[in-house]
Amino acid sequence: MFKTLMVAMAGLGFSALVSAQEVVEGQDYEVLESPVETHAEDDQIGVTEVFWFGCPHCYRLQTPVSEWYETLEDDVSVEHMPATMGGDWNTHATAFYAAESLGIEEELHADFFNAIHQENQSLTEPDEIAAFFANYGVSEEEAKQALTAFSVRSEVNEANNRMREMKLMGVPALVVDGRYVVTPSSAGSLENMPKIAEALVEQVRAERAERAE
Repeated sequence: MFKTLMVAMAGLGFSALVSAQEVVEGQDYEVLESPVETHAEDDQIGVTEVFWFGCPHCYRLQTPVSEWYETLEDDVSVEHMPATMGGDWNTHATAFYAAESLGIEEELHADFFNAIHQENQSLTEPDEIAAFFANYGVSEEEAKQALTAFSVRSEVNEANNRMREMKLMGVPALVVDGRYVVTPSSAGSLENMPKIAEALVEQVRAERAERAE
């Protein structure tokens, strides 16, 4: 049986939306049978964006989802998680966690996407990635060390395990509170994904408020 949720939609970048968004379980989003652990604090609502730098749809999602992130309240925590499906996917996941370990991922995130999709760079070889990282205040040697670090390999493996738990067969996806999965097919479009996710964030807030009473 479908569950219907009505929530108010508001915030910068979403002013053009209708005042209420109706989302339906099994149509607009799926519910995981077993919730996946998030990296959000207990008082935070975790939103996990699962992506691949080489994915054109993930690239196209960046504008609407970034605009949505700017509207989120303080009780929402956003996490980027690179998808791991072997080959270049894992190479780019390694680059993501290596950049994170060096403290430069947030700064280069959009640029890494642009380099692939606007400048036709593959960024799949260690030397290429290290040279790219060198534009952000680290040496190529530091970058290469990070790319082969045990801690980075461990994070890639963890992402792989979490992706399997999320039962994802493709990207992009937005996973809210480790339970609700929004994909382009369920949302109807890339642009609609943040709207569905916003509705689910509101649902989680309501659930938590009810439990606290």
